[in-house]
Amino acid sequence: MTNNENQKGKRKERLAVKTRQTKWAPVWAVLRKFGVGKKVHPSHITKNRRSWRRTKLKIKPRKIRKWHMG
Repeated sequence: MTNNENQKGKRKERLAVKTRQTKWAPVWAVLRKFGVGKKVHPSHITKNRRSWRRTKLKIKPRKIRKWHMG
């Protein structure tokens, strides 16, 4: 396995962890926590919230070849 493939695997692994942490809660969990009459968005239960604008995952982007160098 080359170094580049290893880095790709690590990046995907970190993304997978972050995805698991930010998944929305199921409907029954909302009902159990807040009761039947309460209208609450399922994301209120999840521990870590994520926004594309506010916080970044601190994962390096893939390297792109510079076209002006040939």
